[in-house]
Amino acid sequence: MPRITEPTVAEHRAARERALLDAAHELLTETGEAPSLSRVAERAGLGRTTMYQYFASRQELLQAMVRDVYPRWTARISGAMDQAPTEADRLMAYAVANVSLVAEGAHAVGSALAALAPGEELDEQATRMHREVQEPLVRTLERLEVESPAEVAELVNAVVHGATLLLESGRGLDEALRHLQTVLGPMVRERGGRGAVA
Repeated sequence: MPRITEPTVAEHRAARERALLDAAHELLTETGEAPSLSRVAERAGLGRTTMYQYFASRQELLQAMVRDVYPRWTARISGAMDQAPTEADRLMAYAVANVSLVAEGAHAVGSALAALAPGEELDEQATRMHREVQEPLVRTLERLEVESPAEVAELVNAVVHGATLLLESGRGLDEALRHLQTVLGPMVRERGGRGAVA
């Protein structure tokens, strides 16, 4: 049996998996491309054969990265919305948090997975995650008594997506957020918020 470096085998496996996921995230952020299993193992300081004990393919690794990133993504968005000074300002907080996460590279995991392995399973996962991330936005719009909150939430997300496209074209985060404020600010102010990017 291989030597373990944690108090239990389960903790040892969890620590190694965490090291592999961290290495994969670093490489993806650096290159913008799905890393090979051998590069991830090397970055984590583990042997290539050890990698296959955790992930059988790049697709499996990327799916694990999505599962790893997604709870942090949703927690960050929810936390930003919870800190907004008014109900209306929760709309801007939602948009800013999403664009900021994309600027930090969190969105790269999903993009790399989509480029590597398009398919029904991924589409279902992406749809479910999109719906879950959007739920706090829809609830906020409902509390603000906005007509057709689900449809309006899709429009807000279209604006967010437009801001992320600015990032992808090489524009800076500050510029993307200024444009976001130009479009969403009036809606937020109309409902009693400041409408400013925090």
